[in-house]
Amino acid sequence: MTYFEQIRELTKLIPTRIVDFSTERERTSPPTQASSNFITNKAQGDWAEMLIFRAINETSKNYVAIRYGKSDDIIAGETGFDEFYNDFQDELDTIGKRPDLLVFKKQDFNSNLGYDISKIKHSEIDEYVKKAVAGLEIRSSAFLIDKYENEMQKRTEFNLQKALRIKNQILSEYADILQEPKKNKYLEILNGINENTILAVSFRRPNWKSSERLARLSLLFKELKDAIIIIQKRNYLSITPKVEDLKVVHKWIEKFNVPHYYFQVFFDKSFGISFQNILSLITKPEKEGEYYEISEDIKNQNKTTIKINTHKTTQIAYKIEEPEHKSVRREVGRGRLLFYVSFDKGTAYLDIENLKSLLKIQKF
Repeated sequence: MTYFEQIRELTKLIPTRIVDFSTERERTSPPTQASSNFITNKAQGDWAEMLIFRAINETSKNYVAIRYGKSDDIIAGETGFDEFYNDFQDELDTIGKRPDLLVFKKQDFNSNLGYDISKIKHSEIDEYVKKAVAGLEIRSSAFLIDKYENEMQKRTEFNLQKALRIKNQILSEYADILQEPKKNKYLEILNGINENTILAVSFRRPNWKSSERLARLSLLFKELKDAIIIIQKRNYLSITPKVEDLKVVHKWIEKFNVPHYYFQVFFDKSFGISFQNILSLITKPEKEGEYYEISEDIKNQNKTTIKINTHKTTQIAYKIEEPEHKSVRREVGRGRLLFYVSFDKGTAYLDIENLKSLLKIQKF
């Protein structure tokens, strides 16, 4: 069974409410203007791509990374953008979405084409692309993952102890009230709360006001519920493929039969996961919550995103030196000015054994 045939079989198992691979994707219209935040995010993404590009080419003795994904420096509101955008949509419908980087064995690398084939028409390089051993989609995230996880661990532990303290206070000081027939359901809820069950606890807090003591009890239930909500919030950073991209990545794999991977670059480490594993995860609803969640991302135009727990993926860079950054002024149509952040330099230190395992290669 070829790689694409394995992917195709997985798509048949994915619930259509998540993504229906049997229907055509919806073509989108060009945005009318870009924002400073959009350009900063794009610049950060471009930096992350170059970071992995350099890391592979400076480290590997047997493989070469080349730039392949669309990378034109043109934004909405500038002359020629609509044509660029519609050409991009045409390509998505024809071959799917190009990954940002391709990895080739050195003996298959075409030095005449060089290290950047992103602007070459796909029809001229189709056969060359099929020789790649991996396509890498590079995503970026403006976090230091170690610091984030340390803070989240502290937050969770603080609220866990707070919740258990409030629970014990209620049972100690208000047991008589909770023995009443219409209130004893709360006694059962409280008795069921412990460190192992608190992630699954859900209740509607009471709003008693008929006496001062009942009002104080209601306030304690509110504080308890607020602490539990914080404990139950997602406390991990993630690799974030958009659901709408699954179809166009699938189409690209159908065309080229090259294994596809997502890399997420933070400002201190980087993690990766195969596209095959992403599809496999979302066929398993029992892993939702611990391994991944599917939600609308308000930071990405409310697009539905699969957020995969980095602890369930492969660390591919154990250290990243942060880039230099500076403010940039950009003038667009009608004299409108945009100011954004650009990024330069930085170094990714690859975990070679993990990378070999993820890409299923013997010698790097």
